[in-house]
Amino acid sequence: MMTDPVADMLTRIRNSVAIERPIVDIPDSKLKRGIADVLKREGYIWNYEIIEQVPQGILRVQLKYGPNGEQVIQKIVRSSKPGRRRYSGVKETPEVMQGMGICILTTSQGVLSNREAKAKGIGGEILCTVW
Repeated sequence: MMTDPVADMLTRIRNSVAIERPIVDIPDSKLKRGIADVLKREGYIWNYEIIEQVPQGILRVQLKYGPNGEQVIQKIVRSSKPGRRRYSGVKETPEVMQGMGICILTTSQGVLSNREAKAKGIGGEILCTVW
């Protein structure tokens, strides 16, 4: 049994970016789909697709690289952990790299980036930071 599936997802993405793989396969869940959706909306990945399998589907993420092969995802770090949850109100939501990066939050209205959460006026649990 995996204790922290979100940390596993982030580690798979981090390792794939380090060796410049174009795609990475991750076990599927609703939370991981939400994280992938935020990464796509914010421009950190090209796309993702869900491959239905039994007993668990696969989330296939197409990673994004610059024109000269530079990494779009420089760093992806887990903030809230199972042993220590990290929450933020709308006014305390951190700004990453003075706006150059994002925080991904899980809120009452779904998984959102810090920019989207501030625009909607809600806070939540800070899952990870990306820059």
